[in-house]
Amino acid sequence: MLDLLIAGGRVIDGAGNPWFEADVGVRGDRIVAVGQCDEPAARTVDAHGLFVCPGFTDMHTHSDIQLLANPAYEVKAHQGVTCDVIGQDGLSVAPVTDEVLAQLRVQLAGWNDEPPGIDWGWRTVSEFLDRFHDVAINVAFLVPHATVRMVAMGTDDRPPTDSELGEMTRLVREGIEQGAVGLSSGLTYAPGMYASDDELVELCSAMRGTSGFYCPHHRNYGSDALAAYRDCIEIARRAGVPLHLAHAHLGFPVNRGKAPELLAMIDAARADGVDVTMDTYPYLAGSTYLHAYLPGWSLAGGPEATVARLRDPELRERLRVEMEETGSDGAHGVPIDWSAHVVSGARRPEHGRWVGKSVADGAAEAGKRPIDFYCELIADEALGASVVSHIGNEENVRLIMQHPAHTAGSDGILVGDRPHPRGWGTFPRYLAVYVRELGILAWEQAIRKMTSLPAQRLGFADRGLVRPGMVADLVCFDPETVRDTATYEEPRRLPEGIPYVAVNGRLVVDDGRHTGELPGRALRRGQTASTAA
Repeated sequence: MLDLLIAGGRVIDGAGNPWFEADVGVRGDRIVAVGQCDEPAARTVDAHGLFVCPGFTDMHTHSDIQLLANPAYEVKAHQGVTCDVIGQDGLSVAPVTDEVLAQLRVQLAGWNDEPPGIDWGWRTVSEFLDRFHDVAINVAFLVPHATVRMVAMGTDDRPPTDSELGEMTRLVREGIEQGAVGLSSGLTYAPGMYASDDELVELCSAMRGTSGFYCPHHRNYGSDALAAYRDCIEIARRAGVPLHLAHAHLGFPVNRGKAPELLAMIDAARADGVDVTMDTYPYLAGSTYLHAYLPGWSLAGGPEATVARLRDPELRERLRVEMEETGSDGAHGVPIDWSAHVVSGARRPEHGRWVGKSVADGAAEAGKRPIDFYCELIADEALGASVVSHIGNEENVRLIMQHPAHTAGSDGILVGDRPHPRGWGTFPRYLAVYVRELGILAWEQAIRKMTSLPAQRLGFADRGLVRPGMVADLVCFDPETVRDTATYEEPRRLPEGIPYVAVNGRLVVDDGRHTGELPGRALRRGQTASTAA
């Protein structure tokens, strides 16, 4: 007997092939039949009128702590996401020492919050991945460069010594051996921004010969964005490793119309033998923690040192000039437009009044200069505030998503009073807006970008396709009604038109309702489902 039969649907297999009518039979955590299935099943889903496809992989997420805090994880399960890739932007919570973890919990509060009930007892990558059991979806992990740097040499703005670089290399290699799928970097975030290209090449080289890939948040998304993309390609070329460009957007007015140049650069690199892929989200706003736009020098030494500088009146004018007139490295070299940056989260109740207001509007209401309002809010929040930044270019978003090396990633930050809606809407938005409404992508193209191409990049050979023998991560959605409902005003609204989602063969969403099933786990590099514990 089958455990699950999905009957009568239109199968999009994930490889880019045209859809076809078929039943899909599941036994245990595996697809055992695709075609006409006459075997009885413990549970039969009537999929007539629905597309049936592999589960979606979110290639860029910040759910490192939130999935542990909320194992049911409705935010992604209802989108059809069956795997999140965490450890992004060079900053995550493993591998760590006691001191580094304490620092990161402060620095990353705008990404992770401080949810109750978390046992922070892990220290290694393997121990962290062990925590992901009895959760709704799967996760894959990237070794975070800046975290490794903090363990080896603290938060200083300087090159590592030979011994420190050796320790960083050891930590990267150890993380890969323990199951991480690659190395991430955050080169506009401290302390990752202090690293040279040579340092990154050395650390990436520790992955050579594995399936591990380099996933950079590169040095500039504004005034020098194309040069920063070129730099990432050269690092991967020198190290001899694959490259996945995180949130490969070209935002800010200075980059309007430049997507063809970026795509030509990627095509040239691939023609020259560099294995390049990328991800984007289908929105024009970005999001991060509010202090991300500070210049790098102001962040050296860690959170306490940063807060002290923000409160120093003698440094305030230097910060204003660099951020408003010349453009700081943290703000991508573009003079900051305070009206484009909206406070999305604040932990202190008295700051709730600023959520949903731009820094410019908040400053005007408070009777302060924008730089003073910004610095004082960050300092008073002890770096815990977050921001949504409206800096995107729609024409670039549309062109980049059509490239065959493109995948989908939400970059979702799930904390704050009014977070970015991309955490709740990325996948149905791709399907509703860019497939059904605009016709920019075909159904089969979009599904490939969410399924088999991510599995290929991550090295998971038994996922991402609807074929016998593959893991039964499956989604059924209605092509007529699927849509995102999350907005900037109401970002936590769940999507519509995705009635069934199976993870590792078990229905997590059944007839639009979360079942309470928690079949997810950490997916480790080189490990198939048949070898998983």
